Amino acid sequence: MSGNNNSISDRICVLASHFTGSSPMASEKEAALAATPSDADAPTIFDKIINKEIPSTVVYEDDKVLAFRDITPQAPTHILIIPKVKDGLSGLSKAEERHFDILGRLLYTAKLVAKQEGLDEGFRIVINDGPKGCQSVYHIHVHLLGGRQMNWPPG
Repeated sequence: MSGNNNSISDRICVLASHFTGSSPMASEKEAALAATPSDADAPTIFDKIINKEIPSTVVYEDDKVLAFRDITPQAPTHILIIPKVKDGLSGLSKAEERHFDILGRLLYTAKLVAKQEGLDEGFRIVINDGPKGCQSVYHIHVHLLGGRQMNWPPG
């Protein structure tokens, strides 16, 4: 875990509180540092959401992608857009040429959902990648943020 002395149980506790809303909410940074990049096809919490094992507020779904409201929104509108099949795409840095279509589909879906949500004055798209990019779930996902003035620089 390169420089991180957290035990497995500590990481699980932080991640569980981050995704379930139980106990005090861990920050995005804490959740990202607690997350461990895993096997590219290892199941994640997003697989449970896709399989309807964990409830979510779905705002868009088709045969390739699922979009749902983030349970810890960072803006009045905060939606996560994920591919239904990970296909080794745990993060953007793992993208290969075969992922070209799904990457475009994720961004196009973000545009559709932004319109559906009434974000006519603008929105932000974020893809976190790796621990230093604050990625806490290793299943590529697009954050669609809007409904307020965004600031620059973002992080």
